[in-house]
Amino acid sequence: MPAFESNSVKAAYDLLAPDGSEIRLLHSLAGASVVHCSLPVGGVSIPVTHRTVEEVWFFLRGDGQVWRKQGEREQVLDVKPGVSLTIPLGARFQFRNVGDVPLEFIIATTPPWPGEDEAVVLDAGRWEW
Repeated sequence: MPAFESNSVKAAYDLLAPDGSEIRLLHSLAGASVVHCSLPVGGVSIPVTHRTVEEVWFFLRGDGQVWRKQGEREQVLDVKPGVSLTIPLGARFQFRNVGDVPLEFIIATTPPWPGEDEAVVLDAGRWEW
């Protein structure tokens, strides 16, 4: 039986994601993991796709845009606190901070994030990085 856990978002990030965003680890269980993600003012992530995981994002702070593309379907979504979105398996995506404070959001990943080989860097995205 897993232990009960609690955590707080740290000031320093734990690692840089393959897309260049700052990741602060929160929790992981058998079926999912959760992290806090931030992108500095003016930041643009590297476009990626995932090999095996899907994600749900919930925005806490800042203003940004998220590009998602899957097959012929493509969207640029304006994001701000209170907005949530999904990154389905195989979707290509990229995000950027268009505000004047760090863009911060929670990411729930299922199954749990398996490691740095999960993200595949794309040759092109929506924005220059």
